[in-house]
Amino acid sequence: MLKKIFKAMKPQKRMTKKEVTSLVVSLFNKLSKVVMNYKQVSAELGITKNASKQTVAEVLEALAQEGLLNKIDQGKYILNGLGNTAEGTFDRRSNGKNSFIPEDGSKPIFVAERNAMHAMSGDRVQVQILAKRKGRDPEAEVIEILERKETTFVGTLEVSKNYAYLISDSRKLANDIFIPKGKLKGGQTGQKALVRIVRWPDRAKNPEGEVIDILGDAGHNTTEMHAILAEFGLPYAYPEKVEKAADKIAKQITKEDLKDREDFRQTLTVTIDPKDAKDFDDALSIKQLKNGLWEVGVHIADVTHYVKQGGIIDKEAEERATSVYLVDRTIPMLPEVLCNDLCSLRPNEDKLAFSCIFELNDAGDIKNYRIKRTVIHSDKRFTYEEAQEIIENPVGATLVVALEQSPEQSPEPSQGQPPEPSQGQPQGLPLRDAILNLDRLAKKLREKRFKNGAIAFDRVEVKFEIDKDGKPLCVYFKEAKDSNKLVEEFMLLANKTVAEVIGKVKKPKVFVYRVHDLPDPEKLQNFSEFVHRFGYKVKSKGSGSDMSKSINDLLDKVQGKPEQNLVETIAIRSMAKAVYTTNNIGHYGLAFPYYTHFTSPIRRYPDMMVHRLLDKYLSGGRSVNAEKTEADCKHSSRMEYTAAQAERASIKYKQVEFMSDKIGMEFDGVISGVTEWGLYVEITENRCEGMVPMRELDDDFYEYDDKTYSLIGRRNKKRYRLGDNARIKVIHTNLERKQMDFQLV
Repeated sequence: MLKKIFKAMKPQKRMTKKEVTSLVVSLFNKLSKVVMNYKQVSAELGITKNASKQTVAEVLEALAQEGLLNKIDQGKYILNGLGNTAEGTFDRRSNGKNSFIPEDGSKPIFVAERNAMHAMSGDRVQVQILAKRKGRDPEAEVIEILERKETTFVGTLEVSKNYAYLISDSRKLANDIFIPKGKLKGGQTGQKALVRIVRWPDRAKNPEGEVIDILGDAGHNTTEMHAILAEFGLPYAYPEKVEKAADKIAKQITKEDLKDREDFRQTLTVTIDPKDAKDFDDALSIKQLKNGLWEVGVHIADVTHYVKQGGIIDKEAEERATSVYLVDRTIPMLPEVLCNDLCSLRPNEDKLAFSCIFELNDAGDIKNYRIKRTVIHSDKRFTYEEAQEIIENPVGATLVVALEQSPEQSPEPSQGQPPEPSQGQPQGLPLRDAILNLDRLAKKLREKRFKNGAIAFDRVEVKFEIDKDGKPLCVYFKEAKDSNKLVEEFMLLANKTVAEVIGKVKKPKVFVYRVHDLPDPEKLQNFSEFVHRFGYKVKSKGSGSDMSKSINDLLDKVQGKPEQNLVETIAIRSMAKAVYTTNNIGHYGLAFPYYTHFTSPIRRYPDMMVHRLLDKYLSGGRSVNAEKTEADCKHSSRMEYTAAQAERASIKYKQVEFMSDKIGMEFDGVISGVTEWGLYVEITENRCEGMVPMRELDDDFYEYDDKTYSLIGRRNKKRYRLGDNARIKVIHTNLERKQMDFQLV
């Protein structure tokens, strides 16, 4: 094989020392137990010219001095010890920069394509750790594929008379996939398809695959959104048998359903959600008690009343683990009849809930609480914008005092003996005053949370206004306002309380926690050095509360500054990822020793798990199996991460689509990423991000410095750093790859 490589390098030309060294290292790694002199090495490599043979001799001596080879006799060499073998996961990249991720959690190791054995991303493999050259990063070679992960790719079909190819959209595969004519499922040229790789013969350049599904014509919005979901292995359709099972669930609330439930139908209750929301997970009730305390109910849809553990609906929800939110659509975890109808806490309907009810004083101190299954009746559905209008302009708010339920809004009577529908006015406060008091109490809770060391990450979201065909018309930014924070604060309080009820005891039972570890010290140090360039300071050492206070001070100082988004982005990158686990280590970002997810069971499976465990343990039930619960937690964490990747991909697609008619236009931006293959620049006015490829930086040879997030010119020492301002021209857009190329102006 090495002889073939050598021949491909045109041996009639004298090889450089670097080229010879690379071939010699590869040869000794292949023939790890063979002793060879320079003549034998030259013969193995097909080198015949004396000048090149002399270069081989020099390289052998240099490698022996580096320690990669052992010189066992005059002019004879052998590989210096065979490296260890290891098992782990393979990660393929279309640019050839494949890596092996060890099972023990140590750093990934580079695997050259010639040493990859056609392994695919996700395959469990055994590798040989190759002998390491002095001053070089280690490399590995795949020696066995232990377990094949079913590998699917999305791309565009090219169909000829006798065969077809899939041109993959993925960055994980450089090769087209060969598809026999009988495995096309009727696919035509120009259509997007989901293809499974069935085999990749050793000497074949291309893997062979079969079409699983035709997604539609490339370029159509629904086709492209489904392609994004398929790319990440996420479902884009709901199984008909699961929907049919959901349709059979009784829709009426019976007296039996209300047994042992606390009745909140006469207590003023509202929902506050995005204007396009259909699934209302949570509602808030409020009234003032005779003792002057405020009773606030955090009411969560009682999904597990309808979805029985182990049933067909539950199994589908468990596999999905989360709803997925793309730019223009939601792919729900539960069938639509459940998430948008039965479980959704819609206004003017009696609904079943699982509730945390708090008694607070005016200072926001919790004086008492209880956790109950309840029945509620939401009096008003607010959008965040409507609630915000009341908070910002309470005097001018035009909403009426309270609603009286009209007969046509009453639930349909069920068969048997239905409960009496709620009648008359809700007790307590006018709607406007309810919002104002909830906001006032939420601000007290928020103030206490930050005083205890919580970190204030209030990121701006990029949103698109799109037409009926899914084409982006404009970009706008959505930031969290008081109405969003009002809901968030009471959800956090409920999640924290539920976790404390189960975990804050002498012998806690197995439970699902949402944990967030301390920041990685090295990442925090790099972040500290990065913000220092802008004139800011942040602590990278000390207690958790000291560091969080320092980060909060920084986030306050960058508000409204040009570098705000970049600093916030890098701050988040320096943090650990929050995950689900049975091993509680607390939530650093929220400064909660106990925290879980209880408040969104319509769209998150861990919340359904928490509802079931809470119900079981409050009833005196025994602890569940820790190993099985931890496996479920890991699955949910993986699916959450995958769903977030798909969401980002859909945003990226729309950004590229939005910019595709702006070729040649210039924009101001900021360098948002620095890599060894180029610079990423985020346009200031619309947050669309593209890349300035290294080939465009042709005034010098630039090298990547990962310590300072910069590219540095070898000759002129010119430096491009993360956070630097840049003016760019749009030179190319590629919707299939969701990529934009920029040129520095």
